[in-house]
Amino acid sequence: MIFVPITYKGGVFRHDEVVDLIEDLGGYIVQKHMIAQEVVLQCLVPKEDVDLIRTVGRPLGGEVTVAPLVGTEIAVVSPSLEIHHLPHSSCDVAEYLRRAGAKTNMVGLARGFGKRIANLNVEERDTINEHDLAIYVLGNFEVCIEEKFPHLRRGIHVPIVLTGAPPTDRLKAVIDPPVEGYVGEMGRLMHRTKRPEELSVLDEMVEEVARVLDERRAAIAKDPLSVSPARLMDVILEKVPEVHAVTHPTPVTVQMAGLRVKLPYESYAKALRALEIEEGVTVGDVADVLPSKMRNYIWIRIKPFSETNTMV
Repeated sequence: MIFVPITYKGGVFRHDEVVDLIEDLGGYIVQKHMIAQEVVLQCLVPKEDVDLIRTVGRPLGGEVTVAPLVGTEIAVVSPSLEIHHLPHSSCDVAEYLRRAGAKTNMVGLARGFGKRIANLNVEERDTINEHDLAIYVLGNFEVCIEEKFPHLRRGIHVPIVLTGAPPTDRLKAVIDPPVEGYVGEMGRLMHRTKRPEELSVLDEMVEEVARVLDERRAAIAKDPLSVSPARLMDVILEKVPEVHAVTHPTPVTVQMAGLRVKLPYESYAKALRALEIEEGVTVGDVADVLPSKMRNYIWIRIKPFSETNTMV
């Protein structure tokens, strides 16, 4: 079954009918937002049923759009937390990706500034590698990007999308080895992105990120995961009641090949490993349950079928 990421926006009235329909069709609600009288559902649904959901939601004032970033977690990497790197451009990038369905985390580097001293420490490297993709929000000067970026990418194994003020062709020319994606004309700003030409560049960024993630989905499909991350999320939400008491946003965050569970690793890792997905198959059989570098969370990395010979 091929799942398509979508966003449903509509009124609160009778939205439970849409939720029930998605679940009856075998889909998953990744995230649900209730804002005043509006509800936003980020979902993974069977490809052949998207039109049915759109038809059922239309009389309720609902709108269904394909959202390619739903079910992904992205690291937005800034060279530092200083005013000339944050908050404007990096925050706008993170917010625009959220609107497209992604879960984003800001990573401000401790030593990412300066051509001579730019570096990436082990904790920052491991934190970025826990995500599906990293987008590096760099500055205006070509020579600065050329000299700093090789040090800031060292040890990063997830796909990288690089942004900066030089045109895309120039970024491709100066970065060696190449990265998975580039977005030019998007350098340092000291104001919020409100102008039409600035918003169009952010749209290009979302398209580039979606393209890179689609390539990663295609690579994962060649050796499918032992269990769908969305299905594993449902199992955890059903069998681990402590998750519902977590006050952090998205207590169980879905990734393309895993999950981030916002419970203390020391207290819940053993119980999660022993959690039964179906008869005779536990989470520990099909996934690695690891301590996350983000706070004391749990990071579940699902193994491919070739490592487990199990599909649930």
